[in-house]
Amino acid sequence: MKTLFAMATLALFSSLLKAESPESLSEADREALLERLENIQKEANSRVDARFRIAINAFSSAMTSNDAAIDLYLRCEEKVNFEDKKKKSSDFREWKRKNSDKFSETSFRVALRYQLRWLILTLEAASEEPDRERLAGQAAKVVDSIFSQADDLADQQDTLQMAVTGTVFARAYDIKGVEVEEWPLSPVQLQGIYDQILLPPLRRVDRISSLRAMWTKRMVHEGLRVEHWKGKSEDKKARGEESPAYEIFITETLPDLRWDAEVDVYNAGDERTAAMRMLKHIDENIAHKSAPKWVSAFAELLQGKEVDPEADAEG
Repeated sequence: MKTLFAMATLALFSSLLKAESPESLSEADREALLERLENIQKEANSRVDARFRIAINAFSSAMTSNDAAIDLYLRCEEKVNFEDKKKKSSDFREWKRKNSDKFSETSFRVALRYQLRWLILTLEAASEEPDRERLAGQAAKVVDSIFSQADDLADQQDTLQMAVTGTVFARAYDIKGVEVEEWPLSPVQLQGIYDQILLPPLRRVDRISSLRAMWTKRMVHEGLRVEHWKGKSEDKKARGEESPAYEIFITETLPDLRWDAEVDVYNAGDERTAAMRMLKHIDENIAHKSAPKWVSAFAELLQGKEVDPEADAEG
């Protein structure tokens, strides 16, 4: 959208430079030019949104079933990596045959559907007037659904971690240069999704319970990701043993997340309950490596200074 706007603006002012003699703009001229500029912007935006609508319709149909998702995926692969590159049809058939085992995997097809769902949400977030609150609700459902199947999707991490604007679906539908502020491009970028999409709308006194619940869900999802996606061998799974990464999560990362949650709730307005919980948290985890930072941050909060939980976590 920004590119079309810039080109239109350049064309408009280039025409002014071609005037035969220097002349000042009248007030009527300025108003007419501003009105024309606004119309050009609206026209550019409508063209982009129309392209998004075509893609969204195709993606929506494809995500209705595993078979529909793989069918669209193969059509997009054929277009982008074979037809557009002037390769033979026989090359595509041979590539498809060699990868038939992968394409038949249920987990791969399910991951493609999540890719499509997140791509749709991303395009909606990039549209002219996105409904961010509705999108946040949809994003929460996607993330929750993915991590409820974390074990089954463990072999599809690369697919799920890919930026959806770089997928073969986006390339086939010529979706380029989509930039969305405060919107991660992968449905498993948990830190960005929670910090930028899910938590901000809940940081209000009247939504404290929802804010706490969302932090709890974040901790669950972070735990599932580490438990099922980070370094747990099949032997350990068979013996019911936890991976070293998960043990580190439980002993080090989870207490930090619990602290960040209380700081967030405190800043959102529930000072008394959060303060009591922070004091208890420090007492129960005084040997934790972050305990000195927690003590310092707690003192600052009680003195009326604002503490950013994310900055504190990075500290």
